[in-house]
Amino acid sequence: MAIFSCRASQDFAQKVVEEMNKLKDPDDPEITLGPLEVAQFSDGEFQPSFSESVRGATCFIIQSSFPPADNLMELLLSIDAAKRASANKVIAVVPYFGWARQDRKDKPRVSIGAKVVANMLASVGTDSLMTCDLHADQIQGFFDFPVNHLYSSMDFLGTMKKLQRKYKDTLTIAAPDMGGAKRANIYAKALHCPVVICHKTRARANVVEKIQAIGEVEGRDIIIVDDIIDTAGTLTAAANELMKRGANSVRAFATHAVLSGPALERIHNSALEEVYVTDTRPLTTDPDKQQYLEKIKVVSMANTFAKMILKVYNYQPISSEFII
Repeated sequence: MAIFSCRASQDFAQKVVEEMNKLKDPDDPEITLGPLEVAQFSDGEFQPSFSESVRGATCFIIQSSFPPADNLMELLLSIDAAKRASANKVIAVVPYFGWARQDRKDKPRVSIGAKVVANMLASVGTDSLMTCDLHADQIQGFFDFPVNHLYSSMDFLGTMKKLQRKYKDTLTIAAPDMGGAKRANIYAKALHCPVVICHKTRARANVVEKIQAIGEVEGRDIIIVDDIIDTAGTLTAAANELMKRGANSVRAFATHAVLSGPALERIHNSALEEVYVTDTRPLTTDPDKQQYLEKIKVVSMANTFAKMILKVYNYQPISSEFII
């Protein structure tokens, strides 16, 4: 087994390797992050190369494919380099799968970006994909090789159960829109608590016109669950509406912290008490936005990915690790 990381996910990959060393058999050799160098050219092109032999190895290459497109391109070139160096298998570990929201034709004459990315990964010889909380489960069908689809559910449930002990009978799970109803219902079943559904209408992309809450809100301590926070328009509008309807408190749990545009400012100025996200993609390093990170709490998925990589390498089942 050989573990490598492209540049955008170096910190996460290092945490994964540390967790793998805690989980492995003490008699097995220490697992290290392999040397993957990237030569940068003056015109913006780059070329990844492995500084050690990968002949016959099962290579796990870790890289989230968030914008810019260079991150996806670097992953593709790294996979191609491993295959051309006679690696036995190459498994793409993509904690955050970019372009996943383009999963269908929702209007005429548009691309299906998730399918394009799936084709690109196949074209360079990827043997399987490991990813987390795809925006739509059907994206797995775009691939003609195995997809190990992980969920943040078990990582989040521990924190949710602590909140449940604090708030006892008032905890309620909420979906920020109709599309998240299934996810909210599964969390609610695991916690044995009621569900609230928020119905939204959009004026245009990334702009919410109106939010209506369906269900009992007054006197409840509400957790909104979602797979992604982008501009936080839907999330903050839902939180503010729930507080207007008489909720005691509102928190949010979302796997992927995109947090683009005014998202951090919106969260900071909203009724949300806390927002829990994972480290599938790094938070902003912009010094001007650090003041807005006060409500953001990061739950690491490094241990989950470490366990899953070891299970996949040893041909063990992974389905028992998740509630959704």
